[in-house]
Amino acid sequence: MTDLKAAVVGCGDVSAVHLQAIADLPGARLAAVCDTDSDRLEAATTAHNVPGFPDHISLLDTIRPDVVHIATPHNTHASIAADCLQRGVNVIVEKPLAHTLEEGLRLVEAAKASRAKIAVCFQNRYNATAQAMHKLIHSGELGAVVGASATVMWHRNADYYTSRPWRGSWEGGGGGLMMNQAIHTVDLLQWLVGDVVSLTGNSSTRVLGETIAVEDTAEFLAEHANGARSIFYASLANSVNAPITLDIVTEKAALCLRRDLTVTYGDGRVEVTPERERHPENEAPTGGRAYWGLSHELLIKDFYARIGDPAPFWIDPDEAFKSLAIVKELYRQSYPTQLKAVS
Repeated sequence: MTDLKAAVVGCGDVSAVHLQAIADLPGARLAAVCDTDSDRLEAATTAHNVPGFPDHISLLDTIRPDVVHIATPHNTHASIAADCLQRGVNVIVEKPLAHTLEEGLRLVEAAKASRAKIAVCFQNRYNATAQAMHKLIHSGELGAVVGASATVMWHRNADYYTSRPWRGSWEGGGGGLMMNQAIHTVDLLQWLVGDVVSLTGNSSTRVLGETIAVEDTAEFLAEHANGARSIFYASLANSVNAPITLDIVTEKAALCLRRDLTVTYGDGRVEVTPERERHPENEAPTGGRAYWGLSHELLIKDFYARIGDPAPFWIDPDEAFKSLAIVKELYRQSYPTQLKAVS
């Protein structure tokens, strides 16, 4: 990897993580930034001393970057990523894959048709605890997965939404809590336990109804292809951003994620994997927020290392579509009169 030109499209909150990761990568350099908001664009161009563009097409045509990082509102993910892929430009796009199933499928097809590589930021798969859980479960030594449960108990207030109105709308965000926060844990659940083949659930707005049109609370029960069953609960009505919980029961052990991972075996043995043990670089501040997860930098570094590999990146649109489909099925059941908006 030598002198790869990177560009960041979208200079809002999460762009800080991408900008820092690019700065820390040997052989990569930031070549341009883009934002439709003139104030954010000016601040980014000044801070990073690179050209700024008000639209991604002019950036692509002028700079011709090797990699574009997309950190824009959900309803623009698929269109911007598709424009990059059609030009042979590699892409790292924030979750979710898209704000609708239709746009998600569009991006799946665009990725298949392009010679370029694309990653979707489900960076929590790189966390030491998630990696340890996946290795143990898929090694076979714990026996079959019997069932699982997960919770996301976080806090958001009205200011979070009024500062970025797209977050609270179906048109801009494609949903609320489940699309913007809990989808990371949905992704981990299906990645660790197995593909979801059916689910029943409900989503609703409990405390932010005067501010947002989307949900702030949700729950579902899912049946997995391997016969396991999982239950899921998430809410933004909590008083704090509590650690996510993820419990998986197998025939021979129980895995309990509460920041650290505790594995209790049937013979009484207990093993603990600390949250940050395998990735000491995560101790360094990134300018990001803790609830974004620990491992944005690890995903980005891995993606750049694989650019010359002809195989698709392992968290590609096909893989990211799984969590999008789960969330959209929950919305289909919860909002039957709004199918067009939430699909």
